[in-house]
Amino acid sequence: MNVTASAVCLTVEDVAASRDFFTTHFGYTQTMAADGFSSLTRQDAAVDLVLLRRGIEILPAEQRDQHASGLIVVFTVTGIEEQERRLSAEGVTITLPLREEPWGERLFQVTDPNGVVVELVEWTTPADA
Repeated sequence: MNVTASAVCLTVEDVAASRDFFTTHFGYTQTMAADGFSSLTRQDAAVDLVLLRRGIEILPAEQRDQHASGLIVVFTVTGIEEQERRLSAEGVTITLPLREEPWGERLFQVTDPNGVVVELVEWTTPADA
């Protein structure tokens, strides 16, 4: 198998709200769109995002009423403090403040208007390494 691209499909109530959140604050661009659908991409290693309106008929019946929950979209970045300051200055609520775990993970979280959790992570060398 040769994977040539990756995407995460998120079922949300308001496609436009999530699209605007990811294009405004995370540098995504919309590549395709239709009623209840938006495909987003970036020009780096970030995973593509596909946003589908909850209840859309293109989904199998058993999936239509599901909502993106219990998952976290994670971006590994550099300059995590700068990213936290930038997002805060842009009016994005930091839902989990910046913290550092003993294993060397520095992270914080924000949440989009549909409840999609986005985590930014920067890896460091743990003190006991």
